[in-house]
Amino acid sequence: MSKETKLDRRGFLRIAGRYGLTSTALAAAGMVGPLTFEGLARAASQTADARNASTPLMTLKFGASGFNESNLKIQESGQLWFAQELERRTNGALKIEFIGSNQICNQLDCVKKAQQGIVDIFSASTQNSAGSAPYYNVLDFAYMFPSRAAQHYFFYHPKSEKLFREPMRKRHNIQFLYTHCELRGLMLGKKFANRPTVTTIEELAGTKNRVTGTQLGRIAMQLMNLNPVPIAWEETLDGLKQGLIDGAETWMGAAAYANMAPVLAQAVDLKFFCGTEHTAMNNATFEKLPPAIQDIVMEVAYDAQQYTQREQERALVEVVGAVVDPGPDTVFAKNGVRVATLSDAEILKAEKMCSPEYRPEPWAEWRERLNKMSGGHDVYKEIFMVAREIPKDTPVADVKPQRWWQSA
Repeated sequence: MSKETKLDRRGFLRIAGRYGLTSTALAAAGMVGPLTFEGLARAASQTADARNASTPLMTLKFGASGFNESNLKIQESGQLWFAQELERRTNGALKIEFIGSNQICNQLDCVKKAQQGIVDIFSASTQNSAGSAPYYNVLDFAYMFPSRAAQHYFFYHPKSEKLFREPMRKRHNIQFLYTHCELRGLMLGKKFANRPTVTTIEELAGTKNRVTGTQLGRIAMQLMNLNPVPIAWEETLDGLKQGLIDGAETWMGAAAYANMAPVLAQAVDLKFFCGTEHTAMNNATFEKLPPAIQDIVMEVAYDAQQYTQREQERALVEVVGAVVDPGPDTVFAKNGVRVATLSDAEILKAEKMCSPEYRPEPWAEWRERLNKMSGGHDVYKEIFMVAREIPKDTPVADVKPQRWWQSA
């Protein structure tokens, strides 16, 4: 048997040109082991044949920012799994045209393009989407979620309907479907390569850090003296490499899948607010679907939440290396990125510096604005309480799924 050719971007695009981008991406996501040109071509051919065997009732355009063939297995946020399951469970009545790699929308404008109907489904971080749909900010109060388990628990919880999903539909025409769950920290550049691993919040004081689109994240960073600087993503890697900025506020899975690891020295697990790469759709499009297909969309979203709950936790350890002693084949180990975990006492110190529980004044204006948008809920307090219905040390795997759109 002849030796197979390692897949590169040019090879991927050649296959996509023949069998279609979506069929090729779905085939790549389903492959086990190394991606080769010949193997992917065979799988893409079979996938395209299966997808073209029926005439769809509706074709939905899915814009996924920053998602491409080189990072399929690094961050398991479930987009391709979700697309494939929608097609399969509707027996081809829904056909998904998946467009990744920022080709149709990017982190900051995918939500806008979904609201405008340019795409029907989209994937981006809720933080970057907050600029165009401000109610997303409700997820970003500092230390509202004590753990990744608490995040999953909330997104499954029936109260997420009234406190989050319903206002998103009413205010922003967005049907929030499911999300991956991580908590944000500081990814420190090479300036910190020869420094001891960070153990205290004081060691971060005065550093200059790139911030994403969330308005509330900036409040927390300012209160912790982390100097948030809005810098375009494409300039972030260069800024870290050259030492123009000290770090970037993001989550560890994102640092790995966005190829940030080569310019990082330390990943400080501050856990100070959400890092949620979510999938959602234009609500008007959702409402036009026949009721039976709406039910399927919700069931697939429910299963996609479970997919990310399971697969992303595995990928964080086995692929990213987001642990103190990462395996030798992980992204962080290969690039010499040290994970800096902070003690409970240090996390509490950070919480006292920036959380609305301890510093209510800087958050008052946003709390009032979001409470009005929610229809009168004290949304921060109510989500805070839901997130603490489970013990802080609950493993992510132990969070029991609930169909959030059905009454408890």
